[in-house]
Amino acid sequence: MSVSIRRLDSRAADFAAQFEGVLDRGLAEDPAIAAAVAGIIADVRRRGDAALLDYTRRFDRYPVGDADALRVPRERLIEAERAIPAESRDALRVAAGRVRAYHERQRVDSWQYTDADGTLLGQQVTPLDRVGLYVPGGRAAYPSSVLMNAIPAKVAGVPELVMTVPAPAGELNEMVLAAAAIAGIDRVYTVGGAQAVAALAYGTATVPRVDKIVGPGNAYVAQAKRQVYGQVDIDMIAGPSEVVVLCDGRTDPEWVAMDLFSQAEHDEDAQAILISLDPDFTTRVGEAIERLLPGMERAPIIRAALERRGALVTARDLDEAVSLINRVAPEHLELSVENPLEIAPRVRHAGAIFLGRHTAEVVGDYCAGPNHVLPTSGTARFSSPLGVYDFQKRTSLIMCSPDTADRLGRTASVLARGEGLIAHARSAELRIKKS
Repeated sequence: MSVSIRRLDSRAADFAAQFEGVLDRGLAEDPAIAAAVAGIIADVRRRGDAALLDYTRRFDRYPVGDADALRVPRERLIEAERAIPAESRDALRVAAGRVRAYHERQRVDSWQYTDADGTLLGQQVTPLDRVGLYVPGGRAAYPSSVLMNAIPAKVAGVPELVMTVPAPAGELNEMVLAAAAIAGIDRVYTVGGAQAVAALAYGTATVPRVDKIVGPGNAYVAQAKRQVYGQVDIDMIAGPSEVVVLCDGRTDPEWVAMDLFSQAEHDEDAQAILISLDPDFTTRVGEAIERLLPGMERAPIIRAALERRGALVTARDLDEAVSLINRVAPEHLELSVENPLEIAPRVRHAGAIFLGRHTAEVVGDYCAGPNHVLPTSGTARFSSPLGVYDFQKRTSLIMCSPDTADRLGRTASVLARGEGLIAHARSAELRIKKS
């Protein structure tokens, strides 16, 4: 069965409309999910641990006895790290080391200076007190997400990291627990879904309240994060995974096809787009897709994603290709070209750029070092990858001497009276020197 992936040519009269159709990200919010999540959050706020136990028994089929049974002891994490195969343990440690080394370069220190008027000005940088990390459980187990979310927080100096992970039928993924040990997670609870997000946002007798919630999840988790934002901070509302591959026609078409598959296999809403400068190469990639897809373990999901939201696009030239990339603002961008460093500065909107033919997006998912928590759904136009800066607060510092209180107070008084805020003005005027 052939793959009905869209094939677009920018020379076609209706190309603009067709390309906009590919980019239609109108994944509407489900009102039934929003209502269900609102009810769960209200219930957790009202009943606390009792609600968590009820939802764990109901949704995870885990007959947990009491709230203490929701805790996963630190010893259990260490045991998992020791028990997993040596190859897996080594891979997690290598990835963790690279992620840590990269994020240590993102640290920002406090600073201050004294201006010409003698006013001390500055910025005090402090870590958040406590961060919650949501980790999917069951078949969707992502130890890499544990590393990517926890390590930047630890590098930022967050004193306490609290992880929640569902345990369907009481089962926990050993790789996830091992990653938690390696990343330095402080507390782990076997709670999942919207109820876990509610517990992290509002706190219960067992699960402590946090200042920020990060980590991926299903539609219920994403909706819960949306609803508790403001009570706590969140990383982002992530959409389906995306990749754009720009190729000059000189890369092995099977490499490109597999790179498209690597994102399409996430789920049926994932998006994989090739932008080619050579129409013959576009055809060869299409042929490689047909040839390789039957051998893929997740072939039905890949096929559905490619047919629903995928595209093989032939652009007139490099300028047009770059313009299309910036229009997409993709989560992942592969520049599979001869001189990627010459093109990268022209890309204004992308979550992460993978430079050259030998740089597969997948290395960024797991072990290159930069964070794999990236803006999706075009939000790379205004947002950035998760990093150390997301776990730090910046507080302004201002200190006036008697002389600067006099000088700045006169200016502040004029501006405050111009806004009709007389108490503001008088507060400044009380510090003005009497002549």
